[in-house]
Amino acid sequence: MNEPALEQDEIEDVDDVLIPLSDPDMTTLELEAVDSVLRTSRLSRGPVAEEFEKEFAAYLGRRYAIAVPGGTIGLHLILAAKGIGPGDEVIAPSYGFRETPQAIAIIGATPVFADIDYWSGTIAPAKVEAKITPKTRAILASNANGHPADWTALRELADKAGLLLIEDSSEAIGSKYKDKLVGTFGDVSIFDFAQPSPLTCGEGGMIVTDDPDLAMAIKRIRAHTPEERSSVAVSGAPALQAQISDISAALGLAQLRRLDEILEKRRTIEHYYEKYVQSFEGIKPPYVAPDVTEAHWFLYVVHLGTRFSKSSRDAIIDDLATEKVESTGYCNPLHLQRYYVDRGWRRGDLFVTEKLADRAVALPYHCHLAEEEIEFIVATMKDASVNVGAGAAIY
Repeated sequence: MNEPALEQDEIEDVDDVLIPLSDPDMTTLELEAVDSVLRTSRLSRGPVAEEFEKEFAAYLGRRYAIAVPGGTIGLHLILAAKGIGPGDEVIAPSYGFRETPQAIAIIGATPVFADIDYWSGTIAPAKVEAKITPKTRAILASNANGHPADWTALRELADKAGLLLIEDSSEAIGSKYKDKLVGTFGDVSIFDFAQPSPLTCGEGGMIVTDDPDLAMAIKRIRAHTPEERSSVAVSGAPALQAQISDISAALGLAQLRRLDEILEKRRTIEHYYEKYVQSFEGIKPPYVAPDVTEAHWFLYVVHLGTRFSKSSRDAIIDDLATEKVESTGYCNPLHLQRYYVDRGWRRGDLFVTEKLADRAVALPYHCHLAEEEIEFIVATMKDASVNVGAGAAIY
């Protein structure tokens, strides 16, 4: 039986209310879970985080789950546990809302960006293969905006080259590739539970793997308990103290137990979008590859036609904001950000990434949207496009 959602102010006029990009689905179950922790003497280093790890591992059918503060820190821990650092290369996408690949540079390794598939927005295996050098230690592939990557080809490529395959599922909880949940394809996989994730606990993430040695190494780098600090074996490496609190874990655990319900609600919102974007020939709705058996979008992302420019895309976002609709460009590619430009990356290096990123608009996507709000969002976007390039080709 579903628990009642928390009461929302009734929307009387969409013109007078901000329609947020994301809005977590919270019920009395989440409130009670957090309240129960607050009434104990253990807000951190308690049993709830361990219970969250155990249930998350069971949800995916993986042997180990390790709770961390977020996806980027999770990747940092993975790379550190594998001894990847200065002088090593990790192939990764530049495209995505989450900037998990930043951990590669943070740890001192060299991110080598590979281009993406135009339709799915996920890293293209052929482009990855072309980037492999003797310095390559790992491939980081993302399930961008909830769409699974081509895991069959990526697995074959990683095995052939003897590389660690890291799965970034920070935008894709619940999606399935060939009937298997994302998070089960990499040698190690990462999730992030900050908004706009369907499962959110404020800030938090999870690393999952079946490798006991890797799991142990990650745990030792993540944190040392007071009891472990005198251990010669455990204290041989410094730790980040990168755990999550029992408060966050309680919230995440309650959300995990309601995940199917949350995803089903979001599916209804997706159907509303599909209904109204059909009348707007200037945008391309989300694509689902044949091997993808379930795609649960992180945000509802549409792509403007090729006659639109990045500046006209930004003008449409400004027009939506004027009408109190929160939207954003889905991606500011990493290779075009200052840090990477200073290291030699330039516009034109990743043609498909840039083409998609320049025209991708992320629209509000959460359980609290009403059908009339979605109709209003799409109509507002359509009207805004008239001012900047109406009649653009979809592709």
